[in-house]
Amino acid sequence: MHQTIQRTMQQTRRQPVRLPRKATLLPALAIGMALLAAACNPVTTAQQGEGIGFRQARYAEISAMRSYRECLDEALALDGQARTAGSSARYLASARLLKKCEAELGPEATGLALDERMRAYALGIQNHFKGGDIVQAQANLVTFMGTFQGADLYFADGSSFIESMEILLGIRDRTAVGEFSVANVSAELKSEMRRVRYWTRN
Repeated sequence: MHQTIQRTMQQTRRQPVRLPRKATLLPALAIGMALLAAACNPVTTAQQGEGIGFRQARYAEISAMRSYRECLDEALALDGQARTAGSSARYLASARLLKKCEAELGPEATGLALDERMRAYALGIQNHFKGGDIVQAQANLVTFMGTFQGADLYFADGSSFIESMEILLGIRDRTAVGEFSVANVSAELKSEMRRVRYWTRN
């Protein structure tokens, strides 16, 4: 019995492994190659085009912001000179240049650096006011509110830039104490408006 099992095992081990014919391998090989090609997921021409388009748009944004910041640096230098010299002319020059910086930014970058651009445009409005061009300051405040819809800036004491400038520029009635007493403006500005109201009524 033991010899029979041993002989059977030897025979099993010696049996040659038969490979399938070449004709049988070809369909399996073709399927394998097809699956491998699908797994590679090659980049199409359309996808390449999208990548190029994205890079071009990104380059345009970077170029626009670089030009904007160069313009802004020049405008801020004029603002510094105006404050040092107390020059109305330089305040106005700075204000005009700040407006130009925003106007020349271009549509490709209108959604970029909103906080930075808001502060710069607000400074331009203040500089028009300091330079004595109230009409342009009013027009630019309206543009500011339209460009940065729903957004506002706040001074160190928490008062609103928009509401403060509306009162200073006469867009809100300066003598309407009931209106500006609840406005988000500085206590100093409220006090000044009350003083103006007192002296204009007496």
